[in-house]
Amino acid sequence: MLNFDVKTLYRYIRKKSWKELRAAMQELDHLQLAEAIDRGSEFESIVLFRFLSRAQAKEVFQELSHDKQEDIVQGLAEQASQVADLLNDMEPDDRTAFLEELPGEVAQRLMQLLTPDNRAVATRLLGYPEDSIGRLMTPEYVAVRPHFTVEETLAHIRQYGHDSETLNLIYVVDDKWQLLDGLRIREVILASPEQRISDLMDYKYDSLNAFDDQEAAVAAFKKYDRVVLPVVDTKGILLGIVTVDDILDIAEEEGTEDFQRFGAVQDAIISPLQATVSFLYRKRVLWLLALVFVNVFSGAVIQNFENVLANALSLVFFLPLLIDSGGNAGSQSATLMIRALAVGDVQLRDWTKLLGKELIVSLLLGLTMALGVSFISAFRAPEIMLVLAITMTAIVMVGSLLGMLLPFIFTKLKMDPATASAPLITSLADILGVLIYFTVASRLLG
Repeated sequence: MLNFDVKTLYRYIRKKSWKELRAAMQELDHLQLAEAIDRGSEFESIVLFRFLSRAQAKEVFQELSHDKQEDIVQGLAEQASQVADLLNDMEPDDRTAFLEELPGEVAQRLMQLLTPDNRAVATRLLGYPEDSIGRLMTPEYVAVRPHFTVEETLAHIRQYGHDSETLNLIYVVDDKWQLLDGLRIREVILASPEQRISDLMDYKYDSLNAFDDQEAAVAAFKKYDRVVLPVVDTKGILLGIVTVDDILDIAEEEGTEDFQRFGAVQDAIISPLQATVSFLYRKRVLWLLALVFVNVFSGAVIQNFENVLANALSLVFFLPLLIDSGGNAGSQSATLMIRALAVGDVQLRDWTKLLGKELIVSLLLGLTMALGVSFISAFRAPEIMLVLAITMTAIVMVGSLLGMLLPFIFTKLKMDPATASAPLITSLADILGVLIYFTVASRLLG
């Protein structure tokens, strides 16, 4: 239904059928409208956005990608009042995420359109280090004092809770705004009206530090299984909250970055549809050129064993099969380790435990694949069957261990383990595979 509606909207724009366009848009909710605008060209997106009411525009704008938000703002540059309404209606954390993606001059110009209160909040949030939890948080939450009764607390929530991003938890602070506790709204609602908040408190709470890295927030949400966590400074003063929807965005970004680094396309975190040819070329060419020179070693190894090849030409037929198996096993093992390290399933100290397990698993995998290649060689080149079986077992074991250990080594060196990329592992496995293959062949075949 969505695909049909999107194409219909674009067709109405091309035909300038404005009446039909408005009618079709009225059948879509704000999420569908956001997707239609996100997928459209710059012209189509701006036309669709201009047909939204202010209430719709507020909801839709916050669902758009940052790049599309920038397109909309630039397209409405001559309508400062409409841009100001959009920015002032955004949630503080969403507004911060949008502004920090813009060039400095553009961000400063847009901040002048904010109300004094919103500008002060934006300035404060943007003042935190890049990629810190402070950039994620919103100051829109509800806080009460320990001496409040439940009845007073509920009245306070009704009065001040309209702008709060979430009411799942109510925070208790002292006179200096130091965080004392966090109470689930259910606890407050079910308590008697005369009961004081201090009677419900256990002074146990989980929090985030505003200056910690955003990856720490992802780990904390997973560990504590919360939908919202408070953010404090080094003195425990409550500064804001971070909600799970922001964390999901960060987790997706981190996963994308890790995946792209693993493919040796570091920093290419924008959509391939939006990226220019030159951008994609620059992000890929350096790794590939570097690995070309690394792979020269494979050629040098083969050249060193020319005599072995001359005596058994059938070795050449199985060379790609063997070295590819090592690279595949290494990439598979590295993928599992990088994910485990990223989500905290394993720690750096666990490498020795995993090494023994990986040895056994890789041996079993190698023996299984050795049976397969032996079966093939029985028909093609039975004279080198033993060479192939031994080599396949050794190559799979070496590739698997390489893929398992490299992420730990990179972590120990304070480098992103995802940088232990698939091309790097494959290249190293290729060199070692060629060396193992011809060494075994020279020993067994003479």
